[in-house]
Amino acid sequence: MQGIASASRESPSASIVGRLLRDWREARGMSQLTLAMEAGFSARHVSFIETGRTQPSRQALLALAETLEVPLRDRNRLLQAGGYAHVYGQTPLDADDMAHVRSVLEFILDRHAPFPALVLDRYSNRLMGNEASSRLLAAVVDPTLATEPLNLLRAVFHPLGARRFVVNWDEVARHLFGRADRELTSASEDATATALLTELRSYAGPALTQRPTAHLSANDVLLPIHVRMGDIELRFFSAIMTLGTPQDVTLQELRIETFFPADQASQQTWIRMTDGG
Repeated sequence: MQGIASASRESPSASIVGRLLRDWREARGMSQLTLAMEAGFSARHVSFIETGRTQPSRQALLALAETLEVPLRDRNRLLQAGGYAHVYGQTPLDADDMAHVRSVLEFILDRHAPFPALVLDRYSNRLMGNEASSRLLAAVVDPTLATEPLNLLRAVFHPLGARRFVVNWDEVARHLFGRADRELTSASEDATATALLTELRSYAGPALTQRPTAHLSANDVLLPIHVRMGDIELRFFSAIMTLGTPQDVTLQELRIETFFPADQASQQTWIRMTDGG
């Protein structure tokens, strides 16, 4: 069995850690037995941790968090609640140590031209973007929403945002809010995330009355977006890319959103609009 725990005398830190682990387990829809088997513990041991009767070791917390696929940001919070130091760094994207990462991201953005591509943070704030993405946002978003850092979700959901031109708005709204809800809702308090989700919900209204299915469909991977601006019609699909197996909070939370024309007519229209050919 993995991990060694201290004596089974309940302590405040053990109680907090246990509650956090239980919240993550329930969020993942796992039973104590399933979590124990996959992480290499006994069900009794997991139960004792969750009820605060056992103070888990650092190794045990990391093993359980890995099994539950807890984001790195929340793994640090879990460790801190257990009285341990953070394991995962959080390096700003503009730091010198991130120069190579920035160059890779710029390469991806540049090679996606003439179509839009952006790099987003945890809250969908724009960190980087190619020229095509700036042109698309300028065409569909009121300038009052273009303050830095531009939040892509707000720029879509706000009444003066892109929603004004999205023909399949209900589908787009459910998809985007469902994704944001999954990524921003965690067992730990995050005031920024809570405020953003509340704001988006107030903008979307009836579009969110139908909750997205728990099962992934093609549209969960490729989101179709139908835009109509006067006599101009564009059909795109967007895709999200993430960085594989990152060991830094910032890198794990980066999202690269790319837009592709869904048909030949949209491709030709977009290229004419952007003077790309």
